[in-house]
Amino acid sequence: MLYVCSLARMPGLVEQVGASHLVSVINTDMEVIRPNCIAPERHLFLGMNDIIVDTPGFERGSKHQVSQLIAFFRAWDRQKPLVLHCWAGVSRSTASAYIAACALNPDMDEDTIAQDLRKASPSATPNQWLVALADDQLGRKGRMLDAIERIGRGANCFEGDVFAMPHIGPATGADD
Repeated sequence: MLYVCSLARMPGLVEQVGASHLVSVINTDMEVIRPNCIAPERHLFLGMNDIIVDTPGFERGSKHQVSQLIAFFRAWDRQKPLVLHCWAGVSRSTASAYIAACALNPDMDEDTIAQDLRKASPSATPNQWLVALADDQLGRKGRMLDAIERIGRGANCFEGDVFAMPHIGPATGADD
């Protein structure tokens, strides 16, 4: 399973679910204390601000970072959970979870994944820039971004609820 949460909830969730992998998609200058149960090589830290257009003084996610994210998801053996967080658990982390589901399910319809994301997290508002970069890298021809635009902005909140991303379970040994 892949779980999504805020930075504040990350330490407790990692312990609760027995996670072996951690992805932090958060501002570059934000201190993230990696729980001791997560080996350093199983923690991917991607420093970026939650923006979708270039803004002076802020760092937008890059193609390279999205490549790292996809490679990390594909290398994860899925024997134990992965926890994914950003600051609030609403935008960068939900975009990353959607990217994971699309990368690990190359034949699954993008709208199905997006609709199931919305059901799992009413507040999810995936960062469209990250989704667009992944859409290009995964060869989805704009369908990922279109699906996210169709589900629209999530419910207003200060912090998203913890949720498990649909369509990501244990590896089956086949074309996961």
